[in-house]
Amino acid sequence: MIFGALAAILPALIPLADAGQIPVVDGVIGGVPATFNLTEKADSVLAPAATTPGQLRIVENHGVCETTPGVYQASGYGDLTSTKSIWFWYFAARNNPDTAPLALWFNGGPGSSSMIGLFQENGPCRITNDSSTVINNPFSWNTNANLLFIDQPVGVGFSHGDTTVGTSQQAAADVWSFLQIFLKDSRFASLQKRDLAIWTESYGGHYGPTFAAHFLAQNSAISAGTVTGLPLNLKVLGVGDGLTDPLNQYPGYLAYAASNPYHPLVSQSTITRATTAWTQSGGCRDLITQCNAGGTNSVCSRAQSFCNNNILSPLAGNFDVYYVLATDPDPYPPSFTTWLNSVRTKIGGEVTYTTSSNKVYSNFAATGDWMRNSRPDLETVINAGVRTLIFDGDADYILNFNGVEAMVDALQTKFTSLYKQQAFQPFAVGGKTTGQFKNAGTFSYLRIYGAGHEVPAYKFGGLPAGQAALQFFTQIMNNSSLSST
Repeated sequence: MIFGALAAILPALIPLADAGQIPVVDGVIGGVPATFNLTEKADSVLAPAATTPGQLRIVENHGVCETTPGVYQASGYGDLTSTKSIWFWYFAARNNPDTAPLALWFNGGPGSSSMIGLFQENGPCRITNDSSTVINNPFSWNTNANLLFIDQPVGVGFSHGDTTVGTSQQAAADVWSFLQIFLKDSRFASLQKRDLAIWTESYGGHYGPTFAAHFLAQNSAISAGTVTGLPLNLKVLGVGDGLTDPLNQYPGYLAYAASNPYHPLVSQSTITRATTAWTQSGGCRDLITQCNAGGTNSVCSRAQSFCNNNILSPLAGNFDVYYVLATDPDPYPPSFTTWLNSVRTKIGGEVTYTTSSNKVYSNFAATGDWMRNSRPDLETVINAGVRTLIFDGDADYILNFNGVEAMVDALQTKFTSLYKQQAFQPFAVGGKTTGQFKNAGTFSYLRIYGAGHEVPAYKFGGLPAGQAALQFFTQIMNNSSLSST
């Protein structure tokens, strides 16, 4: 149920189709609502159940999604409090689950459900093109890893309760709390000392670095005796098509709209207007700079509003922002919302599923978190020795490779000089070149050809959807640098 001032702006807040992760506000992709309400209370729960603060409530082996014989799955809730419940769906590894690492998956938004990744990208099943059922995914990321999809913050997807999170740092604290609950449960306690990985995309360019840095800081506090809890054995961070460093990434919209591997997106006059919006006094560049020089929430929110009104949104033209080979809106990847709601009671879902939460997105827009730079956290994580992969698809406009590569080139880490000495190498999968990459120490960057925003969802050449993604996922999870096969 929607309350208060937010109800007045909901007609203007339109979540994109399931393929998308960033809402449209008054026709502007990633726009900012005119008014905010940051004190939303709990959603109405369709299937009321007594919450169990500090514990899990789950349904095991319900037969939905993972159909590989003998492979365990469970879905349900971790109750942070009596009014905050985080939804998860866990899949044991198809091979050697008793020794396999644990990989977490988060979609972005902010406010988008991680079920997007499960059913459209890298889960054990994929939604069919007619959205009527799911089929086995032979390239699922639970092939050799235990895989945990988490809907966060509270209010996203099947998660429900008081919707108060409005920054990546607040989200990190809740995810840490959820994992403490999850790993203390007797059914999952054997995972406590396993290698842990964070994988994410889109707004995950904020989430991934912030979550990883928070985990490392909490581990240090546990060691120092100032915090009690289970240390998390973080070994890997993977970020696909992520928004991390807006100051370095926003010029990428100008470059990609004018020239990309496929076709220009808009006229030169549109590019000229957007360029002026970037460079003018008080324009996008200045606003992002002010935001990250101790700017208030309102300054950062104004930066998001101005930049997305005048640069990100108009430069997309008539093409789908997530896959520029299609006009907007692209029906692929297909919607799974109706199907997922049809199995809601079987899997333990307690609210009507939606792919994106307007309330959560509005909370983040109010704080201007979008325009805050997460690159320092990313540098901390890389320097801490966490194996890190930044990847993207070259047919994605919304977080295009021009911007992502500019962010990567701006990194200041112990591998920076080595990275700059490297030339791109072809990334081959089964002898078929499907991208290009660089390795430097435990850091890697990869651009996948022909892929849109959701890299594992796309085919390239003769490769089936997901095969290239499973190769890079497996290599990084094995603590190896990228290599061709």
